[in-house]
Amino acid sequence: MNRDIVIEAFSSIGLFLSQFESFYSEKTNITLNKKFYEPFYSAITSAKTHNGWFEEKQVRRALGALSGWLKPDILKEWSSKYKWSDDPKTVAIIMAGNIPLVGFHDFVCALLSGHHVIVKLSSEDKVLLPLIVKMLVDLNPIFGQVISFTESRMKDFDAVIATGSDNTARYFNYYFSKYPHIIRKNRNSVAVLSGNETQKELESMGDDVFAYYGLGCRNVSKLYVPNGYDFEMLFEAFYKYKDVIDNKKYANNFDYYRALFLMGGNEMLENGFLLLREDSSFSSPISMLHYECYDDLDELKEHLIAKSNQIQCVVSTFDIENSFDFGQAQIPAIDDYADGVDTMEFLMNL
Repeated sequence: MNRDIVIEAFSSIGLFLSQFESFYSEKTNITLNKKFYEPFYSAITSAKTHNGWFEEKQVRRALGALSGWLKPDILKEWSSKYKWSDDPKTVAIIMAGNIPLVGFHDFVCALLSGHHVIVKLSSEDKVLLPLIVKMLVDLNPIFGQVISFTESRMKDFDAVIATGSDNTARYFNYYFSKYPHIIRKNRNSVAVLSGNETQKELESMGDDVFAYYGLGCRNVSKLYVPNGYDFEMLFEAFYKYKDVIDNKKYANNFDYYRALFLMGGNEMLENGFLLLREDSSFSSPISMLHYECYDDLDELKEHLIAKSNQIQCVVSTFDIENSFDFGQAQIPAIDDYADGVDTMEFLMNL
């Protein structure tokens, strides 16, 4: 196998996935559709039965983001910066299940580096990737020799990429300490507001908050606002996302935390589908945003730098390190590596 084969195959996968980005996308005339269109369509529409967070809209959003990466020119330009391994290793990839296909980037990185992969799927997201692998094997049987799945204890591997909670990360660090590894744990994303944002900018930030119901590490879970900030305009801008409350799991979170903080006499703001609470913590429960006020932007920038190991990304119109425009947090480029760790470089140096 060589890199051209991998790029060609993933480009075909990207074209296939692009059909499912929108509810109104049309079926195209490509070879993979003969065997896989109907099973994949069924997997998308039934995903919620396996994971209550995986609404069809959210699955389609994830597929659209991935298909944006899987274009020949993007894959070639990105991978050309790294060496192909002529001595392939076996990379164990332990995937999370908080958003659809969240471990797909690691999977692509390993194969584009010339390595073999053993994948351990999350029980929350175990349908879509096996279907994609079946497509890869259909495109070229050699993928069947370099990709495998396991549900048991992992063995016979040379390196590890694992994603989980802070608790599982401690276990991963202990268990995989003797192997080259990337261990990811909880991170959160924040937004820094000036108070002069337009309605359109705040609406765009709603995507950073509500995409995937706030379950991703790139979802904004904390706001920094200037002292005296008026939240009325923010709530007006967020109104277009009110349908999140129709998801039963989201609604249960909203009701629970609303009752909990009301009984505790805690001050908070709410609009019927989102709670706002002043809190210094980056991590907020689903259906809630924490916020904190600031006086001095330069001091805030220094604070964010000091806490950078807890922050995945920042959205803001200010010039802040590792910042994104509003609405872009959940649309990372293919070289926007999680936790700032260059996965391709790690794999290249095995």
